[in-house]
Amino acid sequence: MARVLWKGAIAFGLVNIPVGLYSAERREELSFAMLDRRDLAPVGYKRFNKDTGKEVPWDEIVKGYEYADGHYAVLSDADFKAANVEATQTVDILHFTGSGQIPFMLYETPYYLAPDKRGERGYVLLRETLAKARKVAVAQVVIRTRQYLAVLAPFERILVLNTLRWPDELRPPKELDVPEPRAAHVNKGEMQMALRLVEEMTRDFDPRAYHDTYREDIMARVQAKIKAGETKVITQEEAQPPARRKAEVIDLMALLKRSVEHRGGKGPSSNRQKVSHANGKKTSGRRASAAAAEKRPAAQRRKRA
Repeated sequence: MARVLWKGAIAFGLVNIPVGLYSAERREELSFAMLDRRDLAPVGYKRFNKDTGKEVPWDEIVKGYEYADGHYAVLSDADFKAANVEATQTVDILHFTGSGQIPFMLYETPYYLAPDKRGERGYVLLRETLAKARKVAVAQVVIRTRQYLAVLAPFERILVLNTLRWPDELRPPKELDVPEPRAAHVNKGEMQMALRLVEEMTRDFDPRAYHDTYREDIMARVQAKIKAGETKVITQEEAQPPARRKAEVIDLMALLKRSVEHRGGKGPSSNRQKVSHANGKKTSGRRASAAAAEKRPAAQRRKRA
């Protein structure tokens, strides 16, 4: 059973729907211990008083806001809760909108909302109404000690609350030097060929079709080291980054045409094979003939000899 992070209610007009907030994320991150290179002893960290140098236990730590150099206003858990009682207990729906109206860069963290026994009827009503209207609810909510703008949307049988970044939390892209199409000399033919390639590569999105290949590769290296007995000795060899290629003139049209021509397979593995083929990694005719000859029965090989 997932641990409830927050309990409160969805404020839907004059309707209050009691709910619990649960994390929707399950990060499969690799956990590595920090070790001392000299003897492989684990490295730890301490919370210490910067004046005395002594370690400070968790129950002696408080939150303070530095309003002047070296001067703090100390806030307790009760202060955070009393700051705005209603905000800390409510998913306050502000209005409804189409999901396409919200820029994807603003989406941050997903949470599940589940009803308690008293809120099941209102929960189902809101979920089905959003689904039929094809709308999402824009809301405000306080999680822990921070207020978020959020989106409330139906997903299968659950209501998902996805926190959003505030607009001023995004850096303005104006500071980046990005060329206009004309300055980059993109011509009409290249655009048409690129659009054709996009059509060839378009398919429905199925998240189950993807997996973390980098994590799998790292674990394969871990298993190889365990098998080779490299569990207590640090190897000095470091993986060298690939050499940076020099800038070169690229024929976009030729690359796009080759990509379209080699779009025969549907699956990821066939795509990789096509790319390798396009990069010139062909089996020579002589090697292919030799391989085919090896597969013939011995009697046929003697007869030809």
